[in-house]
Amino acid sequence: MQARQISTTRFRVFFEIQSVTGVILRSALGKKGKITAMMKTLGKMDAKERKTTGQALNILKDEIADLIKRQEAALKRQEMDARLATETIDITLSPRPQKQGKIHPISQTIEELTAIFADMGFSVAEGPDIEDDFFNFTALNFPPGHPAREMQDTFFLPDDPEEQGEHIKKLLRTHTSSVQIRHMQNNRPPPPQQCL
Repeated sequence: MQARQISTTRFRVFFEIQSVTGVILRSALGKKGKITAMMKTLGKMDAKERKTTGQALNILKDEIADLIKRQEAALKRQEMDARLATETIDITLSPRPQKQGKIHPISQTIEELTAIFADMGFSVAEGPDIEDDFFNFTALNFPPGHPAREMQDTFFLPDDPEEQGEHIKKLLRTHTSSVQIRHMQNNRPPPPQQCL
């Protein structure tokens, strides 16, 4: 209760001080202010006196405005310091529970189909997305002049200087058959089966 009263009192006092600076600003620089009234008398003075008095009034006006701005900045700083001194955050509180995400429907369908085919005896083989010319075309008996090897049908990448022969040419895999070739090279084929 007392902390709330202190906080309320602090805000009221700061508001009143800010109001006072506004009143001072209006009484000095407002339409009916002292300096504005002095500026209105410049028209009745001769040119030389008007020049020196006008410059002096402008300097005074700038000094008053600057002083009020500095005072307002100091009051705002004091208010922020007072707020920071009274406000605290309890970092020992447990965090809010986070909602668990869900599997994307396409990923869920892929997982279900993989499980179904695995139950039937199939296995999943994975291969690189960046393939070489041998596995993508030559091992699958694509002749060198085949239309699939043309630039508009295949996205070719810069040649790999660490490779030799047909493995130098790199490209994005255009089909999944190259994975089948890699799988057959690394795994023993299953025994022949008869399909009805």
